[in-house]
Amino acid sequence: MARPFAEISFTPSVRETQAKNGSANGYAKFLDGTRQEDSISPVEARFIGQRDGFYQATVSETGWPYVQFRGGPAGFLKVLDERTLAYADFRGNRQYLSTGNLLGNDRISLILMDYPNQRRLKIWGRAKLIDANADPALMQRLSEPGYRAHPERAIVIKLEAMDWNCPQHIPQRLTLEEFEDYLVPLRTELEALKARNARLEEALGQQN
Repeated sequence: MARPFAEISFTPSVRETQAKNGSANGYAKFLDGTRQEDSISPVEARFIGQRDGFYQATVSETGWPYVQFRGGPAGFLKVLDERTLAYADFRGNRQYLSTGNLLGNDRISLILMDYPNQRRLKIWGRAKLIDANADPALMQRLSEPGYRAHPERAIVIKLEAMDWNCPQHIPQRLTLEEFEDYLVPLRTELEALKARNARLEEALGQQN
C-alpha cells in the first residue's frame, strides 16, 4: 500500500471508523513520511495487459456513484506510460452515463480482477475524454485489430493512486478460455485411455 492510496481513501470519517474498530494504528503509518507518486511498474503493466475487462466507477453531478463493467479483447486497456492508462470507448447502449459523469467530474476508479489467481488491482485517476476524430494517432494506438466495435472516443486516465487489494474472499472463477488449461491434461488422459481400450478390444477380438 502506498501513500497516495491512503491519502485518497483514508478520509476523516474512514479514519474515525478505523479508530473505533481498532485498525487505525496499523494504517496510520501509510500517511507518514515522504510522499512518493505511484507509477505503473512492469508488474502492473503485465497484469493490466492480460485483462479482458474491469469494473469502472464514476460519480454523477448529483453525487450518485455509477459502476459498470467495461469489456473487450484482452489488453484493450493500454499502458501509455508509467502514469497514464487509456482505452477506446466503444459504442454501447448510448446512455452515456459514464461519459456524462466524467464531463462533470473527472475522477474515476477501476478495479481489475484476476479471478483464477484471486488477485485484484485498484486504480484511482482523473480521466480525459478525447473524441475519436480529434486524435487519430491515439485511436490507432488503442485499436484492437479484428474486434468489431465502433470506438467513439478515447478515455485517457492519469494515475493518482493504485493498490493491490487483499485476496481474501475473492472467488476463484474461470472463463471458457482459462478453463481450457485445466482440461488439457484430462483430455490427454482420456485419449490415452481410449487408445488403451481400443487395443484391449482388438486383442480380445483376435482371441475370439
